[in-house]
Amino acid sequence: MKLFDSKLAYRAWYYFRLGYSVYLVFIFGYVSTLVTVYYLAIKSVPALLDLFPRFVPFAVLATLVGVPLAVLVGWLHLKRTAGFSSEQDINTEANPYNYKLTPGIATEVTYPLALLQLRILKRLAETSGALQESERAQLEGVEARLQTLLQGGYVGSPRRRPNF
Repeated sequence: MKLFDSKLAYRAWYYFRLGYSVYLVFIFGYVSTLVTVYYLAIKSVPALLDLFPRFVPFAVLATLVGVPLAVLVGWLHLKRTAGFSSEQDINTEANPYNYKLTPGIATEVTYPLALLQLRILKRLAETSGALQESERAQLEGVEARLQTLLQGGYVGSPRRRPNF
C-alpha cells in the first residue's frame, strides 16, 4: 500500500477548489460585497443613506437587480461573445480524454464493436475485390488507431500525457 496516493490527492485538490470557489467564496463574496458597498459607500453619502437607511432593504434591492443582471451577463458571455467558445477550445485541447478512450461503455462496448465492424467490412470488401489500395491503407490506419485506443494509448497530439 502506498503511503501517498497522488491520484487521490489531485482529486481531493480538485474537489476542494470546486467547492471553495463555486460555493463558499461565491456566498462570502456576495455578502462581503453587499456589506462593503453599504457600509463604505452608502453610509458615507447622505443622499444614498436617505434612500437606504437600513442594510436589509438595500441588500434585497441589490439582489433583485443584481441577480437578473448577472443572468444577463452570463447569457451574453455564453451566447454573444467569443469568450465561452475560447474557453471550450482550451478545455478541449487540454482534456486528455479527447485523445484516448474514456473508461466504461466506450472502452468495453462501442469501440470494440467499431473495430469488429471495420474488420468485417474490410474482409468483405477484400473478398469482393471492391477495396482499392488507397482505401486499404486508410482502413489499416484507422484500425491501428482503434487498436491503440483500446489498449489505453493516445491518438492525435495531446498537450500533456498524464499518468492515469
